[in-house]
Amino acid sequence: MIVDCEPSIEADVPLPKRAAEAMPELSPQEELDMRARTIKLLSDLTGTPLTADDTHIKEAENLARQMMTDPTARPQYAKYPNETMAYLAGMVAQTNCMLVSELSDLKLYVVNKLIYEAEHAQLTKDRLVAIRSLGEIDGVDAFKKRSEVTIQVKPIEEVEQELLSVLNNIEYVVIDPHKNADDVEEVDDHIVDDDGVENGPDEA
Repeated sequence: MIVDCEPSIEADVPLPKRAAEAMPELSPQEELDMRARTIKLLSDLTGTPLTADDTHIKEAENLARQMMTDPTARPQYAKYPNETMAYLAGMVAQTNCMLVSELSDLKLYVVNKLIYEAEHAQLTKDRLVAIRSLGEIDGVDAFKKRSEVTIQVKPIEEVEQELLSVLNNIEYVVIDPHKNADDVEEVDDHIVDDDGVENGPDEA
């Protein structure tokens, strides 16, 4: 039994002229990581240790300073030796590493440090600053101002009774529309004409 193992090849797919054109665009950080992994792999395969001397260290420090000053700059890594690239990659890795795996660990560290400063500070003002900072931490909230809104849920029957009670206590006057235009009634020092328009005493 003969099995056809010929792979299916797509037609009309242009091939890059150079290998560099097939590589995706990398950021300076990604290019540095790729070079560092390659240098480490070659060092492990050949058994050749990478030891950076003072010259390599200064070059790496200058590169790191340039990268921090202008993050958009793209250094020419190819012109530097492997020792400089390895040392630079180690510096960047230490700068970008996460000191704690969880933010809760960092919060606990801050709380413990503030408690220590509040207990051992030499000056009273330093202790007060530590205590105030401790009280402002989320979860402690010793100095947070709170406003409370109380919402009462009442049955509709009770609400209707309260509204009827308010309406019954309102004093009002019923105007007879059949009265003559000259007939007016004075209520509480105000004049109400036949049209139901209330006027002041001076307008009567």
